[in-house]
Amino acid sequence: MLSAKSVFQEILGDDESFRLFCSVAASGEAQGGWENGRIAALVPESRRDLAPKIARHGADEDKHGRIFNALLRKRGLEPMEVPRETDYTMLLEARGIGLAHDKLRRDEPLTEHDIVIYLAHSRVTEQRAAAQMTMLRGYFGHHPDLGRAVRMIADDEDNHLAYCHEELLRLAADGYGRTIQRTLRESALVEMEVYRDVSLAVMAHMGRLLGWPKPKSALLAAGIHALHTYERLGGWRRMVSLRMPERRNALGGPAKSASGAPETPELV
Repeated sequence: MLSAKSVFQEILGDDESFRLFCSVAASGEAQGGWENGRIAALVPESRRDLAPKIARHGADEDKHGRIFNALLRKRGLEPMEVPRETDYTMLLEARGIGLAHDKLRRDEPLTEHDIVIYLAHSRVTEQRAAAQMTMLRGYFGHHPDLGRAVRMIADDEDNHLAYCHEELLRLAADGYGRTIQRTLRESALVEMEVYRDVSLAVMAHMGRLLGWPKPKSALLAAGIHALHTYERLGGWRRMVSLRMPERRNALGGPAKSASGAPETPELV
């Protein structure tokens, strides 16, 4: 029976497809770590209280990238160059979502409007990340090799999403409500297209690596298109709503390791 779980089991069971999976994930997490680190350094004085939380977000993303690389090393594998068509983070930036990297490379303070754009973009992408990791935690949370890593990353992504909700609601109360809603919707519509395209590209690469027959590849592609259609017809609303999270001040402390202690380099 073809299911999401069986597809992931097949991908994780083969060295080359596992190598692609972890390389794509590690690259995206490392890029997110760099972006958040630069934003934390450039936060305007009026929002300096956000700097430690943004830095924590970046530290978490860096940690996730190292975890995926450690999973590769554990199987005696090296990261591979990520095909451009599978680079979710860079494709989003190319479509104008989030803060431009040229801006982040300059040593000029950001504006409050920039912070609103950053948080709205993050709220959309963290919704996607949290949903994906919740799925993987359900499938592999007790896996002997992947379980601890999956559970920790999933918990971090839940924290990131909670932080975005809380901080955007604070900014909305300060008068940025219309800008936030407009940016959330624009970001969600573009993100859905990029996610569809990246998913199709990743599945095409996986199909070649694993020798999938054409009917199987076609069925998986149809599923990806069906998800995109659902999101276009209304599923996108889950990516733009805001509510006060149960986890308050979710990024108010240092990054945690899998044991719950302050982070240490050895994570897997």
